[in-house]
Amino acid sequence: MKIRKVLLLCLCLVAVGCNSDIQPTAVDTLEVINPVVKDTSYDSEYVAEIQSVKYVEVRSRIKGHVEKIHVDEGQAVKEGQLLFTLSFMEYEKELQKANAAHKSAQADLKAAEVELNNVKRLLEKNIVAEGELEVAKAKVEALKADREEAAANQEQVALNLSFAHIKAPFNGFVNRIPNKVGSLIADGDMLTSISDNREVFAYFNLSEIDYLNYVTANDKQADSVGLKLANQTLYPHSGKIEMIETEFDQSTGNIAFRARFPNPDALLKHGSNGKVVVKKQLKNALFIPQKSTFEIQDKLYVFVVDKDNILRQRNIIARMQLTDYFVVESGLSPNEKIVYEGVENAKDGSKITPVPIDLATAMSPE
Repeated sequence: MKIRKVLLLCLCLVAVGCNSDIQPTAVDTLEVINPVVKDTSYDSEYVAEIQSVKYVEVRSRIKGHVEKIHVDEGQAVKEGQLLFTLSFMEYEKELQKANAAHKSAQADLKAAEVELNNVKRLLEKNIVAEGELEVAKAKVEALKADREEAAANQEQVALNLSFAHIKAPFNGFVNRIPNKVGSLIADGDMLTSISDNREVFAYFNLSEIDYLNYVTANDKQADSVGLKLANQTLYPHSGKIEMIETEFDQSTGNIAFRARFPNPDALLKHGSNGKVVVKKQLKNALFIPQKSTFEIQDKLYVFVVDKDNILRQRNIIARMQLTDYFVVESGLSPNEKIVYEGVENAKDGSKITPVPIDLATAMSPE
């Protein structure tokens, strides 16, 4: 009997000791938010090639040597200003020959016309046959053709001579001059190029999806674009989209746009590169903070708080990232609550004490 009492007492003591080790389960307190729905705008950048509105390659139209260069590289020139003089002595001689040939053809024609008049008078007196009149007329017609040919040759040689004096087609700046004085120039060789950089074109490409979004947006402000330079600074003058090509490039699936930018300080040069910045509007976008998300195997997740305050890990699809926020494409609705901060310490299936935070007031302006 005593032994049984002792065993019962021992069991009670063990039970009391075990109960003293049981602690109440701790519940984490976490801040939670609802996603915010709002309209916003964002910038898309497209690689652009910059070209002068006025640009021309100055090429020789005759064969010869460079006799004289009247301008220097980088110099500003006026329309009609003399740029180059090519060797023209042979063209002057050819012109002299052409002038002489033209005068000779005129003299021969005049003599033939005099002869024709004499034949007409003799025919009226029945001194010559009518056949001689036809011969005289044919000779006059042939010599008229010779005179016209000589005149055409004279004009062509004179034109070739004018090609020896190469002038600026418009106001602009002379670029590199690869051929120096004495260089042999063939017909079609490039002597320099001239660009007028007061305005420039920026050519850039959009995908078919971006193109359709642009043309269906019906937003005239979207025609206004910015330009980011190669050093990542923003060009101080805005441009305007003024042309879209009529066909897609089948190899890339893109279509080309052209924007015009003013260039009063001549900062932009023909052939330079940059990025056209197009501002786009986003309607009813669903925003969540980046710090409310975490990644597992390149997939994006959040912790959704259910009605019993239990955390549920959920995969979401982000449409894009804007500064410190994600725009959610799918996987989340505006009326659901998610963990705001501390997702790295949260566990799927754990219970929390939620502390609501107003994300709309916490968000920095997008």
